[in-house]
Amino acid sequence: MKNILFTSLIILVLYSCNEPIKSIDDLSSFATSQQEDFKVSVYATAHSVNNYFSTEAGRREAVSLMRANGITKIYLEVYRGGLEVSKDLLKLTKKYFEKNGFDVTGAIATVPGKNYGLRQEGTLGWFNWQNKKTQNDMKQVMINTASIFDTFIIDDFLCTGDISDESREAKGKKTWPDYRRELMINIASKVFIDPARSVNPDIHMIIKYPQWYDRFHLFGYDVESGPNLFDEVWVGTETRGQYTQRYGFVQPYEGFVNYRWIASLSGNKIGGAWFDHGDCDDLDFIEQAYQSVLAGASELVLFNYGNFINGHKGHHNLRMEFENLSLLAKTIKNSPVIGLSAYKPPQSDAGGDLYIMDYIGMLGIPLIPVSSYPENAQSLFLPTQAASDPTIVSKVEASIKRGARIIMTSGFLAKVKDDGILSRKAGISKPIVKPLSAESIIIDGSIKILERTLDLETEIEIQDATKILTAMVNGNAVPFLTRSKNEQIFVLNSHTFSDEDFEAVGEVLLSPRLLGLLDLPESWVGTVRGVFNVNLNIQLDAPSRITMQPLKNGDIIIHNYNKEKIDLVLRSGDFESVLYSTFERQNIISDNKALSIQMKPRSRIWLQKNK
Repeated sequence: MKNILFTSLIILVLYSCNEPIKSIDDLSSFATSQQEDFKVSVYATAHSVNNYFSTEAGRREAVSLMRANGITKIYLEVYRGGLEVSKDLLKLTKKYFEKNGFDVTGAIATVPGKNYGLRQEGTLGWFNWQNKKTQNDMKQVMINTASIFDTFIIDDFLCTGDISDESREAKGKKTWPDYRRELMINIASKVFIDPARSVNPDIHMIIKYPQWYDRFHLFGYDVESGPNLFDEVWVGTETRGQYTQRYGFVQPYEGFVNYRWIASLSGNKIGGAWFDHGDCDDLDFIEQAYQSVLAGASELVLFNYGNFINGHKGHHNLRMEFENLSLLAKTIKNSPVIGLSAYKPPQSDAGGDLYIMDYIGMLGIPLIPVSSYPENAQSLFLPTQAASDPTIVSKVEASIKRGARIIMTSGFLAKVKDDGILSRKAGISKPIVKPLSAESIIIDGSIKILERTLDLETEIEIQDATKILTAMVNGNAVPFLTRSKNEQIFVLNSHTFSDEDFEAVGEVLLSPRLLGLLDLPESWVGTVRGVFNVNLNIQLDAPSRITMQPLKNGDIIIHNYNKEKIDLVLRSGDFESVLYSTFERQNIISDNKALSIQMKPRSRIWLQKNK
């Protein structure tokens, strides 16, 4: 009996030893398996590297935190705000993380501090890049550290607003924007790229642009020349809280707009998206991730590692949504978001249309920003920025001849140098910019008082156009939306922000206040949306503060950014009787090509044809 038991025990032990060990099914393993289509990275500032990675315990904690959150790559910053990390610590940390299976990239934040460079004379804490000490100090940092890394990224402070005598003298008769762009392109090569390659010829250099795209050209960012200098381009999609002033009342759609617009300039050099935790609740944080992926980003860089030490509610959402984000990223690779082309040339002034694309997108209108004129577009949107194109008039006339539907802002018509040609085609007199605030609007012949005033760009004088929507200013009727006699050209008399609006509150980069445009009644929102979306074969009945983003393959993604639940109706001739809700993994029944949905506050839905 004892021999039988002993023999059985040996057999059991041998079987157990030879049984294949199943792979661990955790987020770290899943994230590793998804890297070809989607990855999450984290950025560690110079202070985080010094404070958290100088001990083995700190590095071990980092490995645990990154694995728990599906992070497979880390950016190690070598300098920020006067702190330059020692070469020995950078080498040790890089080797440790690589040994534990993480990709490692070098980084720098060109922020003044202590004995490094000279702070600019101006509103923000940037460098005076005209100054030789600034140039030499940053050049030396690159020489000291570039040999450590195969890839290196420059954070979004490679810009300047300096107005010192030194910069004034160097500027000469140039405009500030022209001088700064020329200076910063030279700095990018002479101070960063060339020194890095002098010690590491094969280093891969990345430029990261911030999210304030309509102000780039004012402070030295040349998004036309920059992508040609660098090997890759990263994009800031840090929209944060839409209802709070701390980082500007930035709309969630801005992340999508910024990424797609820069992608149109960067071509195959476009890389990842970058956002942070600042002024974010848990929902803001994950919403940034979704708009980044919808724009085409397959890598999300989270700023910064210190937030993982302290914890943030958004991390739970990211972990729970990781699979959905990965699936969406894989889908977007072959079926990007499609919609209505919105033309913004590089280095273009916005007039009173600053960030207008962000707000139009929040009306459920899938604007796709482009940096080159969309000659073959069936429908296109021309804000004031488009008037910077010196050949815009002939291009628009060619589009009209082809039968394209064109929506122009009154600011565009006021700025364009055309002797009133396009205004006449639109059926109005050439406008003169004179910002107005409407306290009420007309709906079905009755006056409705608005909760928040609606900003208008000007008074519009009708010739033979038809008024579609009318606002009231001091008892006078002012057109908000008009249609030309041939029903091909529409004029939107909106005003978001101008330089004067920014200066009035001391803002430099981001939206300075809330806008009444997003508080309009649903009937007005639906009318505006219908004008823009007519060629999409999709009709959406819903309030504002939502985004609708159709994919090339026929899928539709809708976000509700409202603080309350909403009811919407979606109609399309392409709908089947049964649709599949991808995020919920369940079927939805549509009725006669119409789908009625109730969406929870701050939620999203991905509709596909029935699986």
